[in-house]
Amino acid sequence: MKATQSPPTTGTVTTADLLRMAALYLRRHGWHQGTYYPTATDTPTPPACVAGAIGIAAAGHRVQHFSQLTPDALGDYLAALDAFVDYLDTTAPVFLVDEDGFVIDEHTSPYSWNDDPARTAEQVITALETAADEWDDLHTTGGENR
Repeated sequence: MKATQSPPTTGTVTTADLLRMAALYLRRHGWHQGTYYPTATDTPTPPACVAGAIGIAAAGHRVQHFSQLTPDALGDYLAALDAFVDYLDTTAPVFLVDEDGFVIDEHTSPYSWNDDPARTAEQVITALETAADEWDDLHTTGGENR
């Protein structure tokens, strides 16, 4: 293919594709806790937290906050983050409870899950890949997108 030719396309990018791209990004560029990316970096491909990696997968570049995404990229980001939260809710539920013992949030926060001091990069990458597989299982017939 010549440099001036457009690469072939195979269709739209699915939510599972974005989750796998985020996992690949973390494998290649590193994982981070506490913020989307380390604050003292000027590289276009810094280590990222799980949400930052999903943001990069959706946007194609580093963004400091999801509000900086285009409307299409924001929709893709939110769909991928929702799928990831759904996966976390079934595998590692963390419920926020008020002082009276009532559940005030029944969804696992991907931010606090990522920032758990006992969390490892491999756990995050594996969770992204497994969430992608589960999304495919729910949204495709026969897993043809894998």
